[in-house]
Amino acid sequence: MSTPTRTDVLVVGAGPAGSAAAAWAADAGHDVVLADAAVFPRDKACGDGLTPRAIAELEHLGLGDWVRGRGQNRGLRAAGFGQLLALPWPGGSLPAHGGAVARTELDARIRTVALERGAQPVEGARAVDVERDGDRVSGVVFDTDDGPRTIACRRLVVADGARSTLGRVLGRVWHRDTAYGVAARAYVRSGRHDDEWISSHLELRGTDDEVLSGYGWVFPLHDGHVNIGVGTLATEARPANVRLRSLIAHYAEQRREDWQLEGEVRDVASALLPMGGAVSGVSGPNWALVGDAAGLVNPLNGEGIDYGLESGRTIAGLLGDDDDLSLAWPATLRRQYGSAFSIARRLAGLLTVPRLLPLAGPVGMRSRMLMTVALRVMGNLVTEEDADLVARAWRGAGRASLRADELPPFPAADLRTPLAAS
Repeated sequence: MSTPTRTDVLVVGAGPAGSAAAAWAADAGHDVVLADAAVFPRDKACGDGLTPRAIAELEHLGLGDWVRGRGQNRGLRAAGFGQLLALPWPGGSLPAHGGAVARTELDARIRTVALERGAQPVEGARAVDVERDGDRVSGVVFDTDDGPRTIACRRLVVADGARSTLGRVLGRVWHRDTAYGVAARAYVRSGRHDDEWISSHLELRGTDDEVLSGYGWVFPLHDGHVNIGVGTLATEARPANVRLRSLIAHYAEQRREDWQLEGEVRDVASALLPMGGAVSGVSGPNWALVGDAAGLVNPLNGEGIDYGLESGRTIAGLLGDDDDLSLAWPATLRRQYGSAFSIARRLAGLLTVPRLLPLAGPVGMRSRMLMTVALRVMGNLVTEEDADLVARAWRGAGRASLRADELPPFPAADLRTPLAAS
């Protein structure tokens, strides 16, 4: 298939956010091109976990039966500080089950939905620059095996991941004075690959037995393997000084007997994640960043698939007219995620303070009620439809936090001098 030279909507990046945007935009009748630097299927560093929020979005895409056929989980088995708690997913306005699918398979399946709805694929094309017509993007320049190629577009959706090469070209800035994530995952065979709970160890200890500001996880994949990983929180002031490969090997040995792990971990991959909307420059007159590129990652658990799917669906609803996205898209993101991300960033920042987790962890883990609430709010499993006490309290605390934020989620590009550019 020849590379198209122009399109109505160009989506760069075919992960969950980009493929969802392409699927919904094509469904609305737009001419869509979905481009990616890789050739599918391709791997992606991720925990592979699907929260009930992500399950709900997959159901919207018509993939409910497909994802349920790859195994379900009932909730989180939380361990640490001498305690073990099985915490069911809260349900409410969201499904009462989660899942886990390797990104090699998940991303390819969501991309297929976009292509089935009419999006035209472009693979092996790395977006490296843009062409402009005044302050609007008129096209994107790609590096391909056959040389540079330009695809002209009326609208551009940027979904090229946490590092967002194209986002940098467009002026995206990552503000690292808020909490960000450093994580690694691997795969290993397990006799408990079909366990009905995902597992999280909140007392993550380093190779010197120190308590780290993060957690370890084991997510059953129901295919003979588990996704095993470690993640820590950091800020520019308190960086994460950990060697991820040695830490994940150490963590796997700690879990080997309990999870009946067989052989060594393989396919170790790591990621550095902007979180909680801590990026500015997420949109322009006719372009917008979605998913990880826009910092749409939960600061308390590193989850980004659900926000990627949601933001892809949301941006598709704004592509039908010629309204300026410069203000409309950040305002939409702040309305949907601002309060939850604001308070979550504050809590994540506290967790990077040395000695706080060893003091607070044992207290929290002794209370099932407290941890049940923590599972719900840390996973942002609260929607506007939820009217219970926990939901109202979480939304109220988030609004108060947002009003007090020096650096709000999705700040204006000129809000402050950037501390670091991604």
